[in-house]
Amino acid sequence: MTEEQPLKMGQQELEEKADYNMRYFKHLFTLSKEKPSEFWGSLAQDLLDWYEPWKETMRQENPMTKWFLEGKINASYNAVDRHLNTSRKFKAAVVWESELGERKIVTYQDMFYEVNRWANALLELGVRRGDRVTIYMPLIPEGVAAMLACARIGAIHSVVFAGFGSQAIADRVEDAQAKVIVTADAYPRRGRVVELKKTVDEALKSLGERSPVKKVLVYRRMKTEVDMKEGRDVYFDEVGKYRYVEPERMDSNDPLFILYTSGTTGKPKGIVHSTGGFLTGTSLMLLWSYGLSQENDVLFNTSDIGWIVGHSYITYSPLVMGRTVVIYESAPDYPYPDKWAEIIERYRATTFGTSATALRYFMKYGDEYVKTHDLSSLRIIVTNGEVLNYSPWKWGLEVLGGGKVYMSHQWWQTETGAPNLGYIPGVVYLPMKSGPASGFPLPGNFVEVLDDSGNPAKPRERGYLVMRPPFPPNMMIGMWNDTGERLKKTYFSKFGSLYYPGDYAMVDEDGYVWVLGRADETIKIAAHRIGAGEVESAITSFPAVAEAAVIGVPDPVKGEEVHAFVVLKKGYSPSHELGKEIQAHVRKVMGPIVSPQVHFVEKLPKTRSGKVMRRVIKAVMTGANLGDLTTIEDEASMEDIKRAVEELKRELRGA
Repeated sequence: MTEEQPLKMGQQELEEKADYNMRYFKHLFTLSKEKPSEFWGSLAQDLLDWYEPWKETMRQENPMTKWFLEGKINASYNAVDRHLNTSRKFKAAVVWESELGERKIVTYQDMFYEVNRWANALLELGVRRGDRVTIYMPLIPEGVAAMLACARIGAIHSVVFAGFGSQAIADRVEDAQAKVIVTADAYPRRGRVVELKKTVDEALKSLGERSPVKKVLVYRRMKTEVDMKEGRDVYFDEVGKYRYVEPERMDSNDPLFILYTSGTTGKPKGIVHSTGGFLTGTSLMLLWSYGLSQENDVLFNTSDIGWIVGHSYITYSPLVMGRTVVIYESAPDYPYPDKWAEIIERYRATTFGTSATALRYFMKYGDEYVKTHDLSSLRIIVTNGEVLNYSPWKWGLEVLGGGKVYMSHQWWQTETGAPNLGYIPGVVYLPMKSGPASGFPLPGNFVEVLDDSGNPAKPRERGYLVMRPPFPPNMMIGMWNDTGERLKKTYFSKFGSLYYPGDYAMVDEDGYVWVLGRADETIKIAAHRIGAGEVESAITSFPAVAEAAVIGVPDPVKGEEVHAFVVLKKGYSPSHELGKEIQAHVRKVMGPIVSPQVHFVEKLPKTRSGKVMRRVIKAVMTGANLGDLTTIEDEASMEDIKRAVEELKRELRGA
């Protein structure tokens, strides 16, 4: 036997395993497509505890799909109570750290008592089944408990991200007609104190007599002095006494929560998710796409309860499935760049859930600080949010994971509740593709890419991402305060009964779906339509680049000119020559039609959920109104953009 033969045999073995995995994946997908009621019905029975079985598994009602009709269930019971008679009783449910060095481990028994305390407090304040409760809390275990307490008594929670300002709260409170607001006095963020109660007071003052709020429940997070309005404001420790509260038997299609998405124009959309369907779909994808298929798996998720990822993969599915979730009440790179790596090492996280933007941000600090930590516990890195370009994909795989982790990139939305495109490393290890490939349509998700005529796009032809019914159980059931007209206009006006989220995508010759970014972020260059995400992917494939944001600026000759704001990796310095090299690289990758003007910056303006604020960059470039900046993570990033724009103007004047 020659030295080459073992290698060839190993390669053949790998290929055979990959072939088997792909066939099994296709079997699961085909089963979900041909027998959706059997597929989801069996999973709902296996994953959840029901008070009463459903009478009808699935019903298509134009345009949405209803699941598990007339089944009776409670989300709080499934997340907490059912674990108490098992070995999970003293297992860590939520592990929490703060930037102040505080740490807390909340077991399932602890969470049971905490949820009942919050449920009792809400009942004391007059909250009943069907009432809406606005939750404006930092990322602390008490925020999770407050959400589960609402679910326990049948109230509908509407979580508002703690980084939002008073107007965002006022809009959401008024639309939901919230009876109670749950908040905290304040919390620490990047070394400063964020005053939540003060912001709530400002929101309610702006609403005046229109305010539906009867009570404000205040948790003493920092124990700071706050104004308390007599008769309205109540401290949690004054009413949050333990008393067992019997969980309400909710209908599967009763609303579990409202989560508002701001969008780019118009008032926020109140996305409504069901109880039974949401728990089924998110729990399945926790095991499959997040890969937490083993009892002792630990998830460290850098999201927040104010976003859908925090609803699905901090509060609900990890606890429903009896896993341990780790949360950190600050930016993951504060007070030092490797704080997130330290957390992975300390708690031996097996899955690291973060955003594609965050990975790009971590990269810029270099590799050395990562190598000081033992990250060998990691099996899976899950990314979502914006497009995952090649460079951060490669960095996550090789630097964070030592070439041994599975990069499980996903595509999904607030509206869909759980991953729709991606991989399922918790079941089968499919061959990964780098860059913006979001994997395959996951079982139960019938995703396609269509051309302008509504026909399937050809391989590698850019088209529109759509989903066909029946939609998975984790899909929204509608929009709050909507007769159905806004729902249809927003998501079902372009392709009729097909759900259109507004994204460009393409399918390659192997069936992988590549999400190319928002269709409304298209740049028109001399009659050519180029996605901003496509250009950003090309730029970040250049070795010196950590991340980039691309916008189109009106040009009298071309229609629009491409401008790229680029953050370099550690060890590289901005220069005119480097800018030209990046420009030439993009021209080589995308063709001569795309020749971006390159501007170097230290940081990009982002929301606290990690999304780049391209509209703000464009506003600076064009002199337009900057709009709402309440969600910006670091205001100093705006100065960087303004400086780069001023340099450009000086260059143009000099020319």
